[in-house]
Amino acid sequence: MDRKIRVSSGRFFPLGATLCEGGVNFAIYSKYAEAVELLLFDYPDDTVPSHTFLLKNRTMNVWHIFTEGLGAGQLYAYRIYGKYKPEEGLRFNPNKILMDPYAKAITGDYDIRGDHFGYDFNSPQKDLSFSNTDNIAYAPKCVVVDDRFDWEGDRQLFLPANEIVIYETHIKGLTAHPSSSVEHPGTYSGVIEKIDYLKRLGINCVQFLPVHHSHQDIFLRHKGLSNYWGYNTLGYFAPDSRYSTNAYPGCQVSEFKQMVKKLHKAGIEVILDVVYNHTCEGNELGPTLCFRGIDNPTYYKLKDDRRYYEDYSGCGNSLNYDEPQVIKLIMDSLRYWVTEMHVDGFRFDLASVLGRSNGRFSQVSSFFVAVHQDPVLSSVKLIAEPWDVAPEDSYQLGNFPLNWAELNGKYRDAVRRFIKSDAGMIAEMGYRLTGSSDLYGVSGRTPSHSINFITSHDGFTLNDLVSYSKKHNEMNLENNKDGSDENYSYNWGVEGETDNPEILGIRDRLMKNFMAVLMLSQGVPMMLGGDEIKRTQKGNNNAYCMDNEISYYNWDFLKKNNEFFEFVRRCIRIRNNNPHFRRPYFFDEIRRIDTEHFTVKWYNEKLRVPSWNKYDEYSLAFLIEGYVREQNSDRPKNKDFFIIINSFWEPKLFKIPKIKNSRWYRIIDTSLRFPECAAESETEYPLDVSNGYFVNARTVVCLLRYDSR
Repeated sequence: MDRKIRVSSGRFFPLGATLCEGGVNFAIYSKYAEAVELLLFDYPDDTVPSHTFLLKNRTMNVWHIFTEGLGAGQLYAYRIYGKYKPEEGLRFNPNKILMDPYAKAITGDYDIRGDHFGYDFNSPQKDLSFSNTDNIAYAPKCVVVDDRFDWEGDRQLFLPANEIVIYETHIKGLTAHPSSSVEHPGTYSGVIEKIDYLKRLGINCVQFLPVHHSHQDIFLRHKGLSNYWGYNTLGYFAPDSRYSTNAYPGCQVSEFKQMVKKLHKAGIEVILDVVYNHTCEGNELGPTLCFRGIDNPTYYKLKDDRRYYEDYSGCGNSLNYDEPQVIKLIMDSLRYWVTEMHVDGFRFDLASVLGRSNGRFSQVSSFFVAVHQDPVLSSVKLIAEPWDVAPEDSYQLGNFPLNWAELNGKYRDAVRRFIKSDAGMIAEMGYRLTGSSDLYGVSGRTPSHSINFITSHDGFTLNDLVSYSKKHNEMNLENNKDGSDENYSYNWGVEGETDNPEILGIRDRLMKNFMAVLMLSQGVPMMLGGDEIKRTQKGNNNAYCMDNEISYYNWDFLKKNNEFFEFVRRCIRIRNNNPHFRRPYFFDEIRRIDTEHFTVKWYNEKLRVPSWNKYDEYSLAFLIEGYVREQNSDRPKNKDFFIIINSFWEPKLFKIPKIKNSRWYRIIDTSLRFPECAAESETEYPLDVSNGYFVNARTVVCLLRYDSR
């Protein structure tokens, strides 16, 4: 398009491309650059810029320019000039088109035909060499975005943490399968069509795998695979265009907002899985796409030999949290997603990296302090994946700041092992079932700091956990060497799929056990999406590169496994309807809240105190006594739950606490066929427990006691 664009100095703040009255302000930070060029494009496939401007103004290491007459939808990118001295940490190469770190939308991806490496890939010197090949014909473009959107009064829901049930899912995987029957499969819009399903299940919080615009690894694409999960961030402000309808460049922004608005209207919070520990550029042999070519020493933590990168993430690099500009980037990104995109919280991938100051983890690292004092971010949900791959102090479960919850890996492992009948687990199960006070009780934290999970995207699905004794990641083309070998799984007689009714029966019971325990535990339950319909990944426990039916939800399973879905739905409803399982405080804390008071008592099958240190003990029972104020009543009512977990391979007769003026009802018994396995109403199955309750092998039971006075 032939047009003359007038330019002026512009402003150094805010960073990125900002739509202003009369045009667009561009600002980009680079401490070590010698020159910066802004390239404008008319169309996504353009290989020649319509205009090129040299940014002549620099303020506090921010290069800036104002362009008159430009508007939303304008495409742009950068070339940045400077020294190429990898041994000094400098890797400028103006032959490589660079994305704006603050871009609010990116269209396209780096074409596999292009040379996107700053060095000569075929040189024996590798990254010490220099690439003279221009990649402009094969590079994506950034998009200028208009932030205006009709939210219709929408705001964050701020649900109490102890009230939520988290459903972890991939945006595309939820609806990409043909059986999803949505208008726009695999998109933000497709999620909207599944909201009624989520509500029916009882979900009030969805946690999406990364939606930040990610780079599709070139080495994976050469193998015919892709980085499906998206833990390969290119744009920290940009919703991934892979999940848009592609109606026009930048449409992913309004489509994401529309999805959030609809979820909120249904009472469902939105948590984003975010990757602020590393970027998509990898180690010194990775491509030059953004941060490396803009300001390598600022954005990345470098070793003493500055040619190489510190790698606490296992992905080749780590962002430099000792650098104020990096903290500013991440804080600006987080605030943007809260204020402009209305998300309710974040799950931080490998969050221990974020707390590293000079390589050592600290609760008072610069980033944690910045978040703690921020008036926007300190009020949203913050969930840490509390580990990384640093050589020292990599596992920080229980050590994050007071306002951070954590993915409780100890809960996952303990429940898996106990249900599988591993010995010596009852003492740890006592802690895990009641909110993990050993991890959170001494620091003033609560059960809600424990995000309880048994399965997640990173590992087996629930169906595969009881169907495979070993991982089967052959389709990843890494000789089955990727993914965890420590899964605490078992196939119960046949590896993988089977028609054997006995094996299918025990698998079904164990899956019910897992779901029942998850929903009856103190803490915040997080379930892996699709587990409620017995989704399988054919034994793949690291499906990060499976952008295919291995990862997609086959909705035909909902009809095939509807009884299991109904069981899960009823377990969630039991949790949602009873504060006994959603305690905001630990049981041993003496508090009275709205006249509600709860205590827990532990038993073995003979109603004696369990032998906590007994190695060969495979069953455990506990009574939650509660005084609950019911609606339209001024008088608290006694309502108790007795939960029995028998992981022994033989049945046991459990004595039941004798309480005067009581009526007992069966709520859950995972050994029974549907619908008896889970009650639709609390008083559906009355019991005579005077002689105890016979608990079948490998079974979870939940009984309810009402005060009959």
